[in-house]
Amino acid sequence: MAATRFADRMLAQLDELGRISESPDFLQRTFLIPQHKQAHERAAAWMREAGMEVEHDSAGNVVGRYAGTDPAAPALMTGSHLDTVRNAGKYDGMLGVIAPIACIADLNRRGKRLPFPIEVVGFANEEGTRFGSAMTGSRAIAGTFDPAMLEARDKQGVSMGEAYKAFGLDPAKVGFCARKPGSIAAFVELHIEQGPVLEQEGLALGVVTAISGAHRFRVEITGLAGHAGTVPMGQRQDALVAAAEIVQYIEKRCTGTPTLVGTVGMLEALPGAMNVIPGKAVFSIDVRAGEDDLRDLAADDILKQIRVVCAGRKLEAKITELYNSTATPCHPALMDAAEAAIKAQGVPTMRLPSGAGHDAATLAPLCPITMIFMRCTRGISHNPLEAVLPEDVELATGALLHFIENFKPVQ
Repeated sequence: MAATRFADRMLAQLDELGRISESPDFLQRTFLIPQHKQAHERAAAWMREAGMEVEHDSAGNVVGRYAGTDPAAPALMTGSHLDTVRNAGKYDGMLGVIAPIACIADLNRRGKRLPFPIEVVGFANEEGTRFGSAMTGSRAIAGTFDPAMLEARDKQGVSMGEAYKAFGLDPAKVGFCARKPGSIAAFVELHIEQGPVLEQEGLALGVVTAISGAHRFRVEITGLAGHAGTVPMGQRQDALVAAAEIVQYIEKRCTGTPTLVGTVGMLEALPGAMNVIPGKAVFSIDVRAGEDDLRDLAADDILKQIRVVCAGRKLEAKITELYNSTATPCHPALMDAAEAAIKAQGVPTMRLPSGAGHDAATLAPLCPITMIFMRCTRGISHNPLEAVLPEDVELATGALLHFIENFKPVQ
């Protein structure tokens, strides 16, 4: 591909971030580990090169600020997350941090200041991979961080609060980065679609209408471990069999209803020996829908079924809610502005909902939000096969820059 205004350097930066991993075999960068700090410091260096002042806040976010001509004006905020899932792709989240850095660098090269400040945030812990509790970085900025999250523990038994201390941050100060109402004019997030719709429509970019809400739970079923050869089938208290029955119910309950999806992404049987009946099963549940009523009803039905299955098998169930968000609409005027920014690049667009959760939704209590989606190859995400087209990166960054330069506060 010929030299570009944005894409060549951005793709090299995304490649560099994609090599910062806690595993030598695949990309995994979770919250409050050394690689988290390394990625945020690298992003901070690029922010400074682009002309921003940078801070690492009390929640573990990295924040770059490009001053405007009116220092008292509310800021336009943009950005995305720098943490990943296990065995991740290198564009989920990271694109939404690198693209606005490229936009600010372009403004700075031209010596252009806008009437308002611009803040670029690399959010910490959007995925919730380590502790189960997601969006904690954006929750802290929005002023909705729940201190109870600090008690969540990872697989090694380390609490989030303990991890903050090991990282060099005071867990009691996580909420100190909360922004005052009225200090942020709006939030715009650029993100890969993580689905196949744009590619199927032959479109590079789309405007998000709403972000689906989600319920996440951790379920721990306790039965009785026993010898695989000596305990008769009818007398077993097998926690894994109960979990399997519940997984099947989730698939059945969430199939056939538009926008409703249910996923068990993690399941562990303990003690984990071939010749031992599992005495404990631990698994996750993620239920999402574009309509709150649909999601809530499905989640309630699933929790009831867990209790029914466990009662019938003489097992105990402990259910912990990890995350609960409502569906979040994007602001109509900001959607119009995003659509105009895309069309200014000479390409058509469409409007579509987001089935995935994003930091933008968490920031909705603080300010109006909007999102721009960029297609990804075959709609694949949360997977090392995640891929993008350089020409799409160029178009998306041009659209984001147009949005920023033409931004007008909304009511």
